Formats: sequence, C-alpha cells, structure tokens
Amino acid sequence: MIINDGNLAHAFNGFRSTFNDAFASGAAYWDKIAMVVPSTARDEAYGWLGQFPKLREWVGDRVVRDIKAHGFTITNKKFESTLGISREDFADDRYGVFKPMFAEMGHQAKVHPDELLFALLKIGATTLCFDGQYFFDTDHPSVDEDGDAVTVSNIDDPAGTETPWYLLDTSRQIKPLIWQKREDYEFQFINAPTDTHVFMKDEYLYGVRARVNAGYGLWQMAYMGKSGLTEATYGAARAAMMGFRGDQGRLLGLRPNMLVVPPSLEADARRIVLADRGDQGGPNVWQGTAEIIVSPDLA
Repeated sequence: MIINDGNLAHAFNGFRSTFNDAFASGAAYWDKIAMVVPSTARDEAYGWLGQFPKLREWVGDRVVRDIKAHGFTITNKKFESTLGISREDFADDRYGVFKPMFAEMGHQAKVHPDELLFALLKIGATTLCFDGQYFFDTDHPSVDEDGDAVTVSNIDDPAGTETPWYLLDTSRQIKPLIWQKREDYEFQFINAPTDTHVFMKDEYLYGVRARVNAGYGLWQMAYMGKSGLTEATYGAARAAMMGFRGDQGRLLGLRPNMLVVPPSLEADARRIVLADRGDQGGPNVWQGTAEIIVSPDLA
C-alpha cells in the first residue's frame, strides 16, 4: 500500500471505528453500583458524604444543617494503553491483522471502571472511607433513635474466613461507590510523517487515555459478608442495612437490591434470590429481592 495522508487517515478511521464498536458493545456493571461525578479539577472533595437532608415538620424557623467537612478527597489518575504499528506493516497491507487488538483495547476501556470499582469492594475491610473508618467496619460512628452516639457495623464477621460477598443498595442517585470522571476514555493517534517518533522509529502509535478514578461513597449502602453466603446470612445482612440510620438518627429507608459475588459464589447467589424453593423445601422468601452481579474482578 502507498503510504500517504489519505491512506493513513483511512486506516485510523477504521481502527477508531473498531475501538468504538467494541467499547459500545462491551458489558460492564460499574454504572449499576457507582454514581458518576464529573470532575473539573485535579481532585474533588466530598465533604457532603454522610449528610442525609430528610424532611421535617416546619415549626418556627428553618433548621439549617451545615455540610460537614470530612476531608475526604478523590484524586484523578491518568490511564493509558498504546499500540505501535510499523511503517512496513502498513506498506505490506498487514494492518488488518491488528483489528482484533483495537477491538480488545475498546473492550478494556469499557470494563476498566469495573476493575477499579470492584477492587475497592475487595479491599473495603482494610481501606478508609469518609468517616475515618474502614469502608466495611464494625464501628462506624452513628446515632440511634434517641440521638445518642452509637457505632454501627456493615460487616458480619471481620475475622471470617469464607469467600466475601456484598449486598448493596443502588436504588438511589447516591450510591455506595463513586466513579469520578475528569477526562473520558479517548482514542488517539500519532501518524504524521513529520512527528519525531514516526521519523525516528518508523512506527505509528495508536492509544487510549483517560483521567478518572474510583472512590468510596456511603458505607451505609453496602454490607460485606465473610461468614458464608446462605439464606440466613443474606437475610441478616438485609435486616442490618434496613436498620441503618442517618446523621439525624432517622432511618435511611434502605432497600438492598444488588448482590455482588465472585464466580465461586454464583451458584449460592442464584439459589438464594432466584430459586423458587428455599433450602428447607418451602417457598423461597428471598426470591426476587436482589439482582445478581458476578464479577471476575472479585476472584
């Protein structure tokens, strides 16, 4: 093939189309468990986390609740993936063999948020969140119905040795995890003959870049099980979450609706929330109470 601007542009458009098609068709779950927060700076502070502005009867003046400065910040990170194609491969009309790699690049860009977000769940019992406790912990500071300070647990057994599983409430705009987006995934290229890299290396570069990051949202909307996934532990987790209270001591009204498991617990998860009959042979009282997400990133 003759190397000229037209042929290079044609090849780039083909690679970009392959990338975009794979990105659009890729299956990802991150938007089910995380709220998207547009970022306009190097990092973003989330001082409002932990505030639940519930309605009250208006008696006298309004009661203004100041947003507490928790000092919780998520810093954007840069990510990239780059492929190099030699000028000889173009000249010999071999660039078609690289099409699967551009498809894979598009797929990897689509599922990259999954990798970061599910990794956060996996290390949640040893990583701090906005209130200074581990995201999954036994002593999150809270208040009871009388307004007295108490501690609350969103993990069933910190010392448990069974494979962890996670129950989430993702039914609201605020979700248990945060996907922070400064610059979305973008397909780029360097193929101008006058470019230093092309001139020195005789190679064209194609790649994707993004500035994003993942972080913890509200611990109240997530629960970790480490003592096995059974009907009993699943029911206990649901009951615990539905009893969580906000900063004013009022029930949050949570409705756990997402059961997240690694592949090794998929069968258990399906038995609990999809089967018609329970373990004892009677009707399955938990049928349809949650959607299942099976994530290889939790393996």
